[in-house]
Amino acid sequence: KGTGLGLSMVHGFAAQSGGRFALESQPGAGTTAEIWLPVAAAARELRAPQTPAPRQPVSSPALTILAVDDDALVLMGTTAILEDLGHRVLEASSGTKALEILEDERVDVVVTDQAMPNMTGLQLIARIRERHPAMPVILASGYADLPASAERDVQRLSKPFSERQLAEAIAASLATAKASNVTFLSKERMRRDTV
Repeated sequence: KGTGLGLSMVHGFAAQSGGRFALESQPGAGTTAEIWLPVAAAARELRAPQTPAPRQPVSSPALTILAVDDDALVLMGTTAILEDLGHRVLEASSGTKALEILEDERVDVVVTDQAMPNMTGLQLIARIRERHPAMPVILASGYADLPASAERDVQRLSKPFSERQLAEAIAASLATAKASNVTFLSKERMRRDTV
């Protein structure tokens, strides 16, 4: 039994490369999958490969992170990566379950899938914002395009992701939340000072 994640990853790869992915299936005739990619421009000169500078490890303090995904295997993988990074992980298999956990537990960051039944990741984020407006959220998706109405202050993470990419997304989401809180506090202080 497949999870369908592979198809969304292929679709995302094709779209991000400026191409497209077409899938056609007919009972009794089979399935045809086509990936159309643009022709690459020829390199004018070959250069010797350069050794990239070693990247510094991304670290953040141990956090309590809520991981949300309806696919048990993907959720298990995300949890394992987060635990390897030193975080405490709470798991939810749906948006509804995630909201229940947020009522009972102190959570530092939410990492949610986008494509889930009954409540998408963006719908979950909208519900989280109603009660926890400053909550750092990471939206993980295997799809290249998300609706234009997507929250601007939500950190995006393309599936599949590495441990380093997830660590960078967590650090970025915390920095965004901190910046938003500083702005909010300064506006409140301005209101108090003018009253």
